[in-house]
Amino acid sequence: MNDLHAPVLDWYADHARELPWRGPGATPWAVMVSEFMLQQTPVARVLPVFESWLTTWPTPSALAAAPSGAAVRAWGRLGYPRRALRLHAAATAIVDRHDGEVPAAYDDLITLPGVGDYTASAIASFAFGGSHPVLDTNVRRVLARAVGGVEFPATSVNKAERALAESLVPRHEPATWAVAVMELGALVCTATAPRCGACPIRDQCTWRLAGHPAYDGPPRRGQPWAGTDRQVRGRLMAVLRDTEGTVARSRLEAVWPETVQRERALQSLLDDGLVVQSDGDRYSLPH
Repeated sequence: MNDLHAPVLDWYADHARELPWRGPGATPWAVMVSEFMLQQTPVARVLPVFESWLTTWPTPSALAAAPSGAAVRAWGRLGYPRRALRLHAAATAIVDRHDGEVPAAYDDLITLPGVGDYTASAIASFAFGGSHPVLDTNVRRVLARAVGGVEFPATSVNKAERALAESLVPRHEPATWAVAVMELGALVCTATAPRCGACPIRDQCTWRLAGHPAYDGPPRRGQPWAGTDRQVRGRLMAVLRDTEGTVARSRLEAVWPETVQRERALQSLLDDGLVVQSDGDRYSLPH
């Protein structure tokens, strides 16, 4: 084992949060739903939607049998609602290709709609105990600091970073290692104000031992909200989610005064398949 393994695994055993998609009772479908929902969304916001979703659609078959618009409505205010459409499409593919059971193999998972390298690795690891490098934002930050000696990783995963992550996957408890590093990044080695004093690998962390050198890479861009097309899309979607049936254009016009931006946002929702237009200039979630 690498010198990092034991302290991180021991720390996780003592500090892991109890979350409904972890543990022996979590089905592969529950793990998959959680991975879709947790993309760019904090755990606290995901928990109530996750619980409701699994109650309504406890299996891929149950979701696939529902209209895609029902999935978008149930997604609520998690943001990035295209994830709901992709999860619905993935459930449909699971029914069509895998007899309604979430596949265990990475090569099968990555062919599903909305499933990329990270999601396929996470499902294969967390649901089936697979041995895969799971490179989410938290994991990448921990490895960048502990091994690379830099405050933040590169903008996107590169070959060297992937090779490092692969080299660190232990033969024993690879899935636990993956989630333990992820939890360490979420709770201790955070993007701002990391709690180095509480870190189990502080004495091995290259970044800490180097004096916490400041990040000097390309600018790290935040995600503004106020006044953006994302905000306009969110307001339009809120009207449609809260209404059964169709909505007149006039109701959508009332939520944002700037015509050009509102029309651009509405058209993008139509292009993404999140909204459909019917006769009489009325709009609804997909059927």
